[in-house]
Order: sequence, then C-alpha cells, then structure tokens
Amino acid sequence: MPKLFPSLALLIIISVHALAQPTQKPPLHGKNWMAVTGKPLAATAGSIIFQKGGNAVDAACSMLAATCTMWDVLSWGGETQALIYNPKTKKVIAINALGVAPTGATVAFFKSKGYEFPPEYGPLAAVTPGTFGGLCLMLSEFGTMSLKEVLAPAMQLAAGYPIEAQTANSMERGKEMIKGWPYSKAIFLPHIGQKREAPEAGEIFVQKDLLATLSKLVEAEQNALKNKKGRKAAIMAAYDRFYKGDVAKEFVRGNNEQGGLITMNDLANWKPKIEEPLHVNYKGIEVYKLQQWTQGPMLLQGLNILENIDLKSMGYNSPQYIHTVYQALSMSFADRDFYYGDPAFSSNIPMQGLLSKAYAKERANQIVAEKNDASISPGDPYPFEGKTNPYLSLLQKRKLLTDSAATQGTAIPKHDQISFISNEDLKNSIASSDEAYHDRLWRGTTSVEAADTSGWVVSITPSGGWLPACVAGNTGIGMSQRMQSFVLDSTIDPFNVVAPGKRPRVTLTPSLALKDGNPFLCFGVQGGDTQDQNLLQFFLNMVEFNMTVQEATEAPNFNTNQLWLSLGGTKMSDRKPRAGNILLSNTTKPAVSDALKKMGYKVSFGNRTSGPINAIYLDKKHGSIWGGSSNNGEDYGIGW
Repeated sequence: MPKLFPSLALLIIISVHALAQPTQKPPLHGKNWMAVTGKPLAATAGSIIFQKGGNAVDAACSMLAATCTMWDVLSWGGETQALIYNPKTKKVIAINALGVAPTGATVAFFKSKGYEFPPEYGPLAAVTPGTFGGLCLMLSEFGTMSLKEVLAPAMQLAAGYPIEAQTANSMERGKEMIKGWPYSKAIFLPHIGQKREAPEAGEIFVQKDLLATLSKLVEAEQNALKNKKGRKAAIMAAYDRFYKGDVAKEFVRGNNEQGGLITMNDLANWKPKIEEPLHVNYKGIEVYKLQQWTQGPMLLQGLNILENIDLKSMGYNSPQYIHTVYQALSMSFADRDFYYGDPAFSSNIPMQGLLSKAYAKERANQIVAEKNDASISPGDPYPFEGKTNPYLSLLQKRKLLTDSAATQGTAIPKHDQISFISNEDLKNSIASSDEAYHDRLWRGTTSVEAADTSGWVVSITPSGGWLPACVAGNTGIGMSQRMQSFVLDSTIDPFNVVAPGKRPRVTLTPSLALKDGNPFLCFGVQGGDTQDQNLLQFFLNMVEFNMTVQEATEAPNFNTNQLWLSLGGTKMSDRKPRAGNILLSNTTKPAVSDALKKMGYKVSFGNRTSGPINAIYLDKKHGSIWGGSSNNGEDYGIGW
C-alpha cells in the first residue's frame, strides 16, 4: 500500500485546488431537462426535442443524429455505445451498437498486405455501420417520438448549416487523403482547385446525398405508419431499409468499389444489442460501464484499486496523488491491453476476477510509492474466479514486445483545440513533437448526455467515420475506421484478434453512476485512450474533492502514455507503451513537476488537460439538474 514519504509530504501544501478558481464556463442549471453534447447546434437539437415533449432518450437520439451530420469527429457510418437509466425499471441498461469485422477480414488477409495492424483509414478500415441501428433500438424501445421527429434537426443541418472553423479546417488539413476517395472529395472539397478547397468557416455546408438518405429512412417509417404499423415496427422499417434495402445496397456498392470488404449479408446479419452493464461500488456509489468489448471496465478496475487508498489526504494533484492514480491507471491499462475483447467470441475473459475487490487489493499492494514502475504488466485475475490462467506462457512471450525502458518523446495532445493555446513556445513545442503519436492517443469522438425530470438519464459515446472519412457511394455516409482497434498478433491480446463477425475492443466509454439507488452522474469524453483516464479523474474530483460538476470538467488532469495505443500506426513500434510519460497542465507548480521527475516520470505540459468532458449531475437534495461542459473545445449544453 503506498504511503507518503517525507520529501513529498511537504509538497502537498502547494497542490492547486480547483475550487480556488472560477470556472471559465458557467455551470448549467435546469429543473426539467438537460442536454449536453459536442456542438452548440447539436445541443440545440436536443433542446428542440425536449421542448416538443420528448424524453431524454428522444433528445439524446436527436443530438446523436445532429453530431453525425455535423461530422463532430464522427459520422453516420460509425458506432454508438450508450448507457440508459430507465426510471420505470430503476435499472441501468447498456446499448451495444458497435459494428463487426466484415467477411474476409482475417489475420491472413491483412498480413498478406503487409499490415501489422488493420489500416487506419479508407474502406479496409471499416466495420459495419452501427450508429443508425443503435439509434433505432434506443428510440423504439425507450423513446416516445417518431424517427421523423427525432431526425428533423439533423435533416435541416444536412440541407445546409454554417460550418464551424474546427470542422472546416479538419477537411482542409485532410484534403490530400480525401482526394483519393471520389465520393468524399465531392462533399468535403467544394472549392476544388482553389487555394483553400474545403469550406470556409461560416459557409453554408450542404450534404445533398446524406439528406436524400435520411429522407429515405423517414419515408420508410412514414409508409409503415400509413400501413397501420405501430410506432416501433415503423422505426424498424427504416432500420430494415438501411441494413437490407436500397440504402444498404448503395453503401455496399460504394464500399466495394473503393476496395472494401463489407457485404449485404454483413449488414443484414448485424444487430445492435441490449446488454447488462458492468458495475462496481466505490464508497457507496454504483458506477456503471459497458462490457469488455470497450475499455470501460478499466475505469472500474482503477476505482477498485484506489478505494484501498486515502486519496483525499494526499491533496488534489499533489505529486503523491498523481503518482498513485498513474500507477492504478497503468495496472488497469495493462489488464485492458491483454484481457479485453468481444465476449461473444470467448467465454474465458476473466471479468469476474478483474473486477473483484480482492484482486484490486492485491494490485493496490503492488504500487511502489517512491517511483514509477515501468515494468507494470497484466496481472493474474483467474485465481480470483477459481480458475487457472491459461495464458501464462503467452504473458511471458508478451514481455519481449514491450520495452519498459522506452525513451520516446512525451506526448502532448495535438487536438483541434490547439488554437486555444496562447503560449507561443507551447504551440511550437506541439508542432515540433511527435504529432502522429499524440494524434493516435487523442483521436476523438463526441459525447452525448441527457436527463429529464421523469428520471430518464442517457450517456452516449459514439464515434467512427471521422475526418478524413471515406464516404460510401452516394449515401453521404462516412465509413467507420474502427477496424484498426483489432490486433493481428495474439501476443498483444488473445481476445481481440480480428475475425469476421467480431467486434473490436474500442476506447468508447460512456459512464453512469447511481447513489442511494438514484441517478447521480452521467458523464463522457472524447479522446481515444485518454477517455477513461480523464473520466476517472473527473469522478474523483467530485467524489473525493467536492468539486461541482462544472469545476470537475475544467479541473486540470494528467494523462499517461504507459499503455498500448488502441488507434493508428501500422507497426508495433507505433503502439508500444511509453513508460513514465505523463502530460501535466501547464498550471502545474514547478515543485510538483520536479518531484514527479525525481520519481522517474518524463514530463510534458499542455494548456487544457481535462479533455472535452460533458456531464450531468442529478441534485437529489434540491430536485434540480446540473450540467457541466469543459472549456476544452466546442462542447456545449442547454438546460431548462
């Protein structure tokens, strides 16, 4: 168990408490509902639905549709993951709308093309689209409105909206790749041949093909209603047109024309799922995450480990606090990197052991107080569920893949939010550092959070089809790039090796927490492998350090790179852990960063390190709803 040692105990007094500073964004307050997501216009879409009488599920589906249409680091061909609190059953349920590897997506196929991981971009990076299926499932089972009503704001956006600089500039930066895909080129580069070929900020961005696709889906629903079908059956008629009808045919044609593997059978056989979420109790709070086809359980593992330690006494962001949380994250990441994968393809993933309190206590006792442990590796959770680990020899072989003494440069996130940085030296540092690595580390998505006075609470982390996206034919739909999250070598993770029909282990990780049996928090963030790092610290900010939800979204976090990257890179060396690498806020006191350096950390600094966290706090005492949205990017919320 880690203990404070004298040289660091004195430094606690200089730790910065976020409560001493006013937030840059005001907290949001509501009595009836709250809608928070990655774009202001998308939050407005949620508010429109609420004002028309929809519940939080209706509003969340509308915000999801709007963010996909606005290319908020995702599109309609991506994937959707959600947690929903149902006030009627008083239970949390999970939505699995992650696509699967298509026919022909095998280890042998990718290795024959010289890949060490499936590709990052293009048609071969695509799993089957899951977002529309997930939206239909959520809306039909838990919403109250029609697909036509929920998609109306997104269809207005597709008809033309003033594009933001962030998205427009992303199109311009990726234009050389976009030019290789004819359907993408026609949409994203309306000024081809000019100096700037992408739209300008504020230009009305029109997506005729996408609008036609969405119109077809609504038409299918409305025709079903005219034929006396019920609300759910009508929504599923639109689902069938997307996955089995003319929309599916054009999607597959466009994918195959550009070299992809997706077949009509792949689309027809895929289905979204309603699942039981995983959860742990942290000091009386039940925290829920999706199953091990996401990285979500690692946050639960981290909380289990840290529950054994008096974090509050260490002081917020003191050297010992940062070190202790870093070690817990490193242990959780090591287990994630080896044991997580699609449970539909293996019954031997040791989640019971990984989430047991006894296993967490063993891991907590392994934390070294005085220095970073660069040799942290996956633990052995099997004995904690009465089994023998069948992968011990593979774990020994795996150690040869990881250079624990790696000296690669530290990673500073090169995000679209770089424009917010005022320090010119820091800008230059980012520009000259390992941009490809931190792009992969922080590769984004969005988050959607919604709650209403009737008790519905929704947390969604959708992604896929981000820019530069390869569009599937004349559908206007950008294809997912999630295939890259598979591995081709079982030594890295025997449960996440690519196979047709299998879901990759993704970084996407919505969160929901209950206290005294009632909704307490829903929260999410974009940012690849940094997601659960930032979410765990956000949760601790509120629970251990009594921050408000807005303070907790803005409070400076740290990020670790001591993990296998889940996204990007074509070689093993691109993804290997960088032991001891840590990103700190540039507001960190020199005494804190100096202490961490003495403990073996390789330190870098960033301007805003909270990540674009979105969250909703359900204030049971006052019967009100608080919204929080960090100052990291364009994320925005509206309450009433």
